[in-house]
Amino acid sequence: MKTEFLTMENLGKAIDALRQGEIVAFPTETVYGLGADATNTRACQKIFEAKGRPADNPLIIHVLDLSGLERLIRGPLPETARILAETFWPGPVTVVLPANDTIPLAVRGGMPTVAIRVPSDKIARSLIEGLGRPIAAPSANRSGRPSPTRALDVWHDLRGQIPYIIDGGESLVGLESTIVDCSLDEPVLLRPGFVGLETLESVLKRKVLLPGANTPHKAPGMKYTHYAPHAPVIWINMKEDHLIEEALRKLDHEYHRNIALLAPLKWQNYCAKFFLALGDNVETVAHGLFSGFRELDRHNPDAIVVIWDENDSGVGLAIANRLGKASLKQFGRVRQVRE
Repeated sequence: MKTEFLTMENLGKAIDALRQGEIVAFPTETVYGLGADATNTRACQKIFEAKGRPADNPLIIHVLDLSGLERLIRGPLPETARILAETFWPGPVTVVLPANDTIPLAVRGGMPTVAIRVPSDKIARSLIEGLGRPIAAPSANRSGRPSPTRALDVWHDLRGQIPYIIDGGESLVGLESTIVDCSLDEPVLLRPGFVGLETLESVLKRKVLLPGANTPHKAPGMKYTHYAPHAPVIWINMKEDHLIEEALRKLDHEYHRNIALLAPLKWQNYCAKFFLALGDNVETVAHGLFSGFRELDRHNPDAIVVIWDENDSGVGLAIANRLGKASLKQFGRVRQVRE
């Protein structure tokens, strides 16, 4: 299959493809998504096939507004979901609710619930409006790989498997959406994202739980390996420079100095073979993490070492989540999970 790049000016091709049951990669404010008509089981199956995605990993459904959500759920809209929607939509928050039969069971990963969000990106919204139906769209990458934040990232993973990639520039946020399960009596943060735990609790005026070992896998990112480049990722999660230097010396020896370093700018003169600045605040780190993985991976290092002192507040929790899932091993403190 030939893969063609499109822009905002020729979205009609992409909308026609979606109507015909094809899949299309497009930008959102979080990461690039791989979309299909969410009501078409066979079209959505092409997403699973192109990504190599397990069938029990549910897809997030994208709609235009709150009324679009209400057409997909069973029963009345819970107050928690209403507050989150009114506060953060359009934007990077996904809510999980009991599903009616509009979205096929296979698209929901076999779950009785459905994960829904309203994107703010103009191209994403134009596609939903043009199709006239909700769009199912996980990240547009091979399953397990870093999520794409640029059209070129999608090309590297999925060229020849999808007809169109819509180039809308670099994603604004760079991490996938925050996912909150609103189908239970108490809201549960299933996946941290740009909207942090403290912000959710402040808006809802109640405690938001974290998932336990037996929490059902109602949302993407809960069950399988995610976010990893080809090279193994080593996370140095420490603040003290002398401890970081000691860890780097060990890694230099273990990987015969063929390491790539993704770290704050202060470490640029360290003798890693390849260096890329990670950023010095959580927003910059979040924005550049996945693109940094992909950029360094192209040099074929024996390992990608990330220096980032974990910050459990706000988007820091999301960064820790992604690094924890992507890394082969970690130096430094182990994250304390709040009960």
